[in-house]
Amino acid sequence: MLKSYLPILVFAFLGVTVGGAFAMLNHVIGPKRPKRPTAASLRQSEPYESGIPVEASHGLRFGVSFYLIAMLFILFDIEVVFLYPIGVILKGADSVFVLGELITFIALLLVAFVYVWRKGALDWK
Repeated sequence: MLKSYLPILVFAFLGVTVGGAFAMLNHVIGPKRPKRPTAASLRQSEPYESGIPVEASHGLRFGVSFYLIAMLFILFDIEVVFLYPIGVILKGADSVFVLGELITFIALLLVAFVYVWRKGALDWK
């Protein structure tokens, strides 16, 4: 019984060992923060791209509609990914049950999409 868990224990040990070694190397070799930030260290920590210092606006805020559409995109994207395994199973299955499940899933997905569309969640304001 213990023999079947041996590969898992070996990989866990290797993962912890490699992770610990990299963390220790980062601590030993990595850059150190100065006790007090100087003008030079503050200038070095600023972003710099293409020879032009980036002017970050601290007041940049995204609207709620941006987050709503992003969440809906992720939700529908993940649901569509579930169609791939059903398509793989459908090729080898001779059952009408699998086809019925696929049609039910797509119908529920379409109902949810129409509901979101009617509620106006996809309108960019």
